[in-house]
Amino acid sequence: MSAELLQKIESTEAVIGVVGLGYVGLPLIDAFFNAGFKALGFDVDDKKVQALNSGQSYIKHVSSEQIQKWRADSEFEATSDLTRLSEPDVIIICVPTPLNDSRDPDLSYVSGTGESIAAVLRPGQLVVLESTTYPTTTRSVLLPILERSGLTPGKDFFLAYSPEREDPGNPIYSAAKIPKVVGGIDEPSLELASKLYSHAVVNVVPVTTTEIAEASKILENTYRAVNIALVNELKILLDRLDIDIWEVIAAAKTKPFGFQAFYPGPGLGGHCIPIDPFYLTWLARRHGLTTRFIELAGEVNSRMPEYVISQLSKFMNEVGKPIRGSKICLLGLAYKKDVDDPRESPSFVLMELLLEWGADLSYNDPHVPKIPKMRHHDLPELISQELTAEYLAEQDCVLIATDHSAYDYDFIVEHTQLVVDTRNSTQHVASGRKKIRKA
Repeated sequence: MSAELLQKIESTEAVIGVVGLGYVGLPLIDAFFNAGFKALGFDVDDKKVQALNSGQSYIKHVSSEQIQKWRADSEFEATSDLTRLSEPDVIIICVPTPLNDSRDPDLSYVSGTGESIAAVLRPGQLVVLESTTYPTTTRSVLLPILERSGLTPGKDFFLAYSPEREDPGNPIYSAAKIPKVVGGIDEPSLELASKLYSHAVVNVVPVTTTEIAEASKILENTYRAVNIALVNELKILLDRLDIDIWEVIAAAKTKPFGFQAFYPGPGLGGHCIPIDPFYLTWLARRHGLTTRFIELAGEVNSRMPEYVISQLSKFMNEVGKPIRGSKICLLGLAYKKDVDDPRESPSFVLMELLLEWGADLSYNDPHVPKIPKMRHHDLPELISQELTAEYLAEQDCVLIATDHSAYDYDFIVEHTQLVVDTRNSTQHVASGRKKIRKA
């Protein structure tokens, strides 16, 4: 079976099935399409399926033109019919892996997808999990589910793990230009998965087990979370000393070795960095260990929205205004600049806190036209407001939460009474600097 599948992969005749057509799945399909493969996309959201089959995209970094090209060449179809999972030769799982209310990993999407695959799994298929998760998930959670099909791993079907690596908003590193770490549950699985990704990405990094591949992803994001926590904590200290953290970092990063710049902000966002370290702390607890360093970093980062609002309150008090009843515009719902992805964005926490304090709240984000429905935040159905001179002049304060390139910061400062900047995005504004405060 492995020889037959290998031949299909080498000739790009293998059909690629991607489960989960979101910020990871769609760029991955694009990479495989550009490598000459056909793709079948799966998603339980019928609205997404209908949009894709009509040639329309719903995420910024995969355009409608790209999807129309897939469709025009009859190389792509989207479906919500999971019984069709028997059709592709390769099934790549890109479903969410959130935390539950007690900050434990929620693998229900992975397990549910595994059960759907097991129900129709046929000999000669390769299954690859890309969803970020804790080490041992592929072998201890997904593999037993697939074995319920009655097929034998490494002989009848093959299983690997390759962590997704996406940097939305970064035009330099598309999915095809980012090296892929790949681990298999056995040698045939590793060989097949490595050969598969070698067609679509710039470089494949094979590792000896799925556990190493899983742990590498957790390390990447925990590294970032811990270092961001360091500069966030340092920011609070230096604010107290009236020292500009941004100028400190700019000076430190002139050192050509031994230092990598990380930057403070209003909190962590995106699917990975706020969540992945907690997979590790949960796994440690299961084995009777504690990860105090990682847990402390999580605490520091999660407190940043409250710190920002406390600073905003102080700055407004300096101009004789309370938060209650004041018109406050929050700039940026997306979790990072120039993307339309609001997952885990600290802006939602900032909004909740401002509403609790009684603010007359509105927002603008050129990439997020309305507040999406969320499981963990209860916010009014606001829509993005146009940043006219008249609108800005009516605001008592503008809070910059996301530093989108589309913003004209000179214009914003010129027409606003008070600007609270959490991203140092106004650093080059020359006029009206007395209106600007950093938080």
